[in-house]
Amino acid sequence: MKNVEVEVKYRLADADALRQRLMDAGAKGTGRVFEANSRYDTPDDGIRQAGCLLRLRKDGKTRLTHKTPHADTGTDGFKIFRELEVEVSDFDTMDKILHALGFQAVQTYEKWRETLHFNGCEICLDTLPYGEFMEIEGEKARIEEVAALLGLARKGRIATNYLSLFEALKTEFDLPFSDLTFDNFSGLAHDFGTVLKRFEAAG
Repeated sequence: MKNVEVEVKYRLADADALRQRLMDAGAKGTGRVFEANSRYDTPDDGIRQAGCLLRLRKDGKTRLTHKTPHADTGTDGFKIFRELEVEVSDFDTMDKILHALGFQAVQTYEKWRETLHFNGCEICLDTLPYGEFMEIEGEKARIEEVAALLGLARKGRIATNYLSLFEALKTEFDLPFSDLTFDNFSGLAHDFGTVLKRFEAAG
């Protein structure tokens, strides 16, 4: 479906072993990159309240993305959004344009991402400040084939985004910051897994 993102997400106990299984099966990688993201909103928090996302990402390239909810999101553990994305030439200039249009940069979030391609899917191995995750994006049938190859069932799927997981951790542990950065999480000794598990499908 044009401009529709379909994916599933899993929390990983052993990302290295899973990556090796993918490589052994013939997956092709494009390398690991650091992502710095800025989330924008209106002064009344209207974009987030509508369940949407306006994001500027820098990871070697700079991309502006707008996501809106799809009626089928959450079905069988699939996260589905309508997504519009465009590459822009300069992060700082795009940031100034967004501010001039009345948007505010309200949150920064970071991750390391390694992207692999296999069976018509894009597979992202993500390191967040609070854990290791995998996202599989593609057509539903292809996603199911990759998940089956890796021994992953519908049990354990997470049908929400990283920022929502962070908000749950922030509330549970009374974290005194709003930016999802590695520096902010440095030295924290909380058991984040106890909260993250609540978002995993029971099967």
